[in-house]
Amino acid sequence: MPTQDQTENQFALTAVVTGGAAPRGIGQATAHRYAQEGWAVAILDLDEAAAKERAAEISAETGAPAIGLQCNVTDPASVTGAAEAVKNSDLPPVGALAAIAGVASPVDFLDLTLDEFNRVIAVNLTGTFLTCQAFLPQMIENGYGRIVTTSSVTAQHGGGVFSKTSYAAAKAGILGLTRGVAREFAHYGITANSIAPGVVDTDIRVGSTPDREEQLSASVPLGRQASPDEVAALYVWLSSKDAGYITGTTQSINGGSYVS
Repeated sequence: MPTQDQTENQFALTAVVTGGAAPRGIGQATAHRYAQEGWAVAILDLDEAAAKERAAEISAETGAPAIGLQCNVTDPASVTGAAEAVKNSDLPPVGALAAIAGVASPVDFLDLTLDEFNRVIAVNLTGTFLTCQAFLPQMIENGYGRIVTTSSVTAQHGGGVFSKTSYAAAKAGILGLTRGVAREFAHYGITANSIAPGVVDTDIRVGSTPDREEQLSASVPLGRQASPDEVAALYVWLSSKDAGYITGTTQSINGGSYVS
């Protein structure tokens, strides 16, 4: 079902997806899902070649206008430059931002260095702040805005999945950031919501093992990991007109592993 009112206006708005280039990630699944449901897509990723490759795949498979751009979400100049590049491209106006770029960290608290803590905060939390700040003016100008950020079940119960305290802190910060944005920009009709996935079948858990992945799946009441496309569907729906009265929320998608 189209997520915009696009029966006659397909590809009338652009969805920006950060961290959208990894072949087995939530970001690439979300970028594809946006395109399938009538959005143009801008993929921002640290890996420029992969971002362009994903964009070309999306265009070929769906007919949607799509571009891939290099962007380091921890660097204000890089984020600002990417936002300007999207604005000055041939894509339609920006209507949604899916802030998905992130890194995991399974380091135990007493082994956590300040450099590692800062790295995790920078990519997950600061990157979300910078991309929201860069694209909000375009949404205000365009008269339509949906921000969907990426938290984690780890933030909700303080770890216990794969990543530990630094990741929990960063993802908890995203919840507060999202609620603040929702409150500040509601009078523009712009919504901001956060998604808190549980265990998803992606490659973010660098260093995990088959036994560990099996244990993670077994820990979920539904008995399996989510597919990236299941999570992607929620990003796209929260970007729709149908979701226009939902803002400042945390949407859990975790197979029952955390029940609030």
